[in-house]
Amino acid sequence: MNEKADRRTRKRLATRQSISDTATRLFLERGFDSVTIDEIAAAADVGRMTVFNHFPRKEDMFFDREEEIQALAFDAIRKRRPGVSPIEATRKLAHDLVTQDHEFVMLSADTSWFIKTAMASEALKARAREMRDDFTRALAIVLADTSNRPTGDPNAHLAAGLIVSTWNVAFSEAQKLFDRTRDASAAKRCFLAVIDRGTAGAAAALAKTAYA
Repeated sequence: MNEKADRRTRKRLATRQSISDTATRLFLERGFDSVTIDEIAAAADVGRMTVFNHFPRKEDMFFDREEEIQALAFDAIRKRRPGVSPIEATRKLAHDLVTQDHEFVMLSADTSWFIKTAMASEALKARAREMRDDFTRALAIVLADTSNRPTGDPNAHLAAGLIVSTWNVAFSEAQKLFDRTRDASAAKRCFLAVIDRGTAGAAAALAKTAYA
């Protein structure tokens, strides 16, 4: 039974990846708004409902790594070492990702295309704002839970908002620098400098709370 379940899981994940890869190729060729679900399904050789089974919205095919990004952040907070504050754990995560040359902090022509495509579509911009708000709420819950504070703790929501804002600005400024210079090393230094500055500000704002 486990072997059959594993095969089904692998097949499901392979189908999902195929749909995502196909959608990305079409988005790259023609732009997000010009591609339909039916065209993605046909190009991926699956049915329309199969696409929706994996991606409830077309926008989710574009932002298909969002859950993985969130999982990294949540794990960094949940698995932090004793004595490391939740806010500091997110700063350390940024430095670890850069040290590992992790794909989530890669700054390249591909990320330039990704951002330009997102900014050119009202649907994608709206979905990005929605995901940011969802992530902030979920992060606040993780912060409170791992700090033995109630879920509705306003300090947890403040910390989450400051952390998310810091990372958004850091990515944005680093990408702008890369677009101007094509210097990935300088862009990563910019990214970490903003992370460090924003984290210090968040820690100061949340001083004498469980989050700093």
